[in-house]
Amino acid sequence: MDAVNGFLIYIDGFLGSAIWFPTFLLTVGVFFTLYLGFPQIRYFKHAIGVTTGKFDKEGARGDTSHFQALSTALSGTVGTGNIGGVALALHLGGPAALFWMWMTAFFGMTSKFVEVTLSHKYRTQTEDGTMAGGPMYYMEKGLNMKWLAVIFAVATVLSSFGTGNLPQINSIASGLESTFSLDPLITASVLSVLLALVIIGGITRIARVAAAIVPTMAFIYLIGAFAVIIPNIANIVPSFLSIFSNAFTGSAAAGGFLGATFAYAFDRGVNRGLYSNEAGQGSAPIAHAAARTDEPADEGMVSILEPFIDTIVICTITGLVILSSGVWIEKFENEFQRADMTFVADSFSQSSSDDVQSLFAYLSGEESAATSYTGPIVLQQGVPQNAVAFTLLAARSVAENATYLRDDELITGTVNVVDGQLEDTSIVVRGDSLLHSVPLTTRAFTRGLFGDFGQYIVSIGLMLFAFSTAIAWSYYGDRAMTYLLGPKSVLPYRIVYVLGFFTAALADTTVIWNVSLITIVLMTVPNLVGILLMRKEMKATVDAYWEKTDHGKHKA
Repeated sequence: MDAVNGFLIYIDGFLGSAIWFPTFLLTVGVFFTLYLGFPQIRYFKHAIGVTTGKFDKEGARGDTSHFQALSTALSGTVGTGNIGGVALALHLGGPAALFWMWMTAFFGMTSKFVEVTLSHKYRTQTEDGTMAGGPMYYMEKGLNMKWLAVIFAVATVLSSFGTGNLPQINSIASGLESTFSLDPLITASVLSVLLALVIIGGITRIARVAAAIVPTMAFIYLIGAFAVIIPNIANIVPSFLSIFSNAFTGSAAAGGFLGATFAYAFDRGVNRGLYSNEAGQGSAPIAHAAARTDEPADEGMVSILEPFIDTIVICTITGLVILSSGVWIEKFENEFQRADMTFVADSFSQSSSDDVQSLFAYLSGEESAATSYTGPIVLQQGVPQNAVAFTLLAARSVAENATYLRDDELITGTVNVVDGQLEDTSIVVRGDSLLHSVPLTTRAFTRGLFGDFGQYIVSIGLMLFAFSTAIAWSYYGDRAMTYLLGPKSVLPYRIVYVLGFFTAALADTTVIWNVSLITIVLMTVPNLVGILLMRKEMKATVDAYWEKTDHGKHKA
């Protein structure tokens, strides 16, 4: 597993974690925002009208209403990214990361408007009578680039696992285990059966379930969030100030947090922003293609609301809960995940600014005074007795009060470390460190009016968020399979999808998130290239629609 995780991190270094990707993503959003005259502002009110059915026409082709299409797309985006993804971004990049999540969302509103409009314009009706759409259709029919369409469709299938499947059930299982001590195997078994029952009904059943779950889960989650924000209201203004003041400088070290440079905060904020709202990734157009309307720009308008609801509203609230409660810089007792641990040679202290800089550089893969430790650790009742100095890092923080166990028994004897990792993979290490992802958000929700009961809101909200995301992404994957191999390939895909869902509940969280980082890039880049090549057609389509509707006042 160490080798797998190391390989994923290496590949991601050239993709999502390389500065070119978040820069490219934001640049495309900025370009279309200027090219189309800030549509996320100009058309926002009209988008609400379209979503509520104000401009519906009888006899329009499609399988779902505008609201159901929006709910399905939102159920695909509102998931672990809003609960665990925001926490991971703040853990890695500090408050500055939230600013770049906002930027990704604001310009992503335009990117999503473009990709949904173009994909809806070139949608097609399948052999079973349902509508199928997505970037692969505009790539083939609009650009005459079948090869690019195939690349995108294959990437969509991979991303349906990397984005919509594996991280979702993994987060649900870890959340329910930490809150209710529920065995992940039970979680995997029950939810896998429920997933199979829903997705076998196709888009009609998926849309109905999504339209019921999305408003419910948002309401429950927001109640829990404001129960934390209200008693910590004095910290809200300082939290906002830290977000803006650190945006272009990076976040300074504080508490257990080792700090983050501008480039690091920018990269993690944009990357987590994309994972949250998927603007530019090309996934939402697949859901919106099923909407009942003959006007592509109609559905494009609806999609403008997605990044706003998903990131600017829900992710901001999650971020404020974490920042105002102060838990992001505190260390808590926990069991360290193997992928989160590394041993460095010599003693390092968080009270030394030079040591903090060295550790941050080491963890970021840059040149550093810190080097990986190789050697023995002498243990007495699980506590290190070493004469040779080393420092254990866990969750990007200096671990404290660490104890070492094997089969739930404290170890007395010698264990070996090779290149910063424990040689014996059966050893469990517990101690105090920073938290990230779902456990961090869960801890933050206990700092409010509900006290420890706040963690139950996170667990329930997470289960609804993540399960609905897995449902939506199964549809994205089966539309991609339909494009590649025809309708007969859908059933085998669904079976593998459910099996993957079951298995990921028992996997290492860090490895799962690293898989998601890679698959997102593989899907997003072809889509961004495609919409750039179709910029003139997009502008002409929207201008014609706006004139036809008398600036959005009448039905098209």
